[in-house]
Amino acid sequence: MVTLLFVYNARSGTLNALLDGVHKIVSPSTYSCKLCTLTHGAFQEREMWKAFRQSTALNMEFCHRDEFLQNYTAERNDQWEFPVILIKTETCLNVFLSKEELEILNTEAALIQAIKAKLKTL
Repeated sequence: MVTLLFVYNARSGTLNALLDGVHKIVSPSTYSCKLCTLTHGAFQEREMWKAFRQSTALNMEFCHRDEFLQNYTAERNDQWEFPVILIKTETCLNVFLSKEELEILNTEAALIQAIKAKLKTL
């Protein structure tokens, strides 16, 4: 079974989450993680996204850029542009939705639709 690995272009930790939330409010157009913007508001997970995540049988893992770089040191980390959604199998990681694909999405509904559409092609 495959897993979707969501890698946010943000650092982990409570202080970083707080700073990111403030950044989203003060200057949303300069915030560097479209994936975070699609799945989370300033300080909490978006309701539609949360409902999708909780209702799907799809395996999903979530991590921040620093956690990914630390936990996946065996991978060629220089090949990934963050944020990214990767498809994780027992033997490898491949791009599922790239940074460029995420950048054109404007809502969590669009993200959910993009995930469902891409899954149909596998």
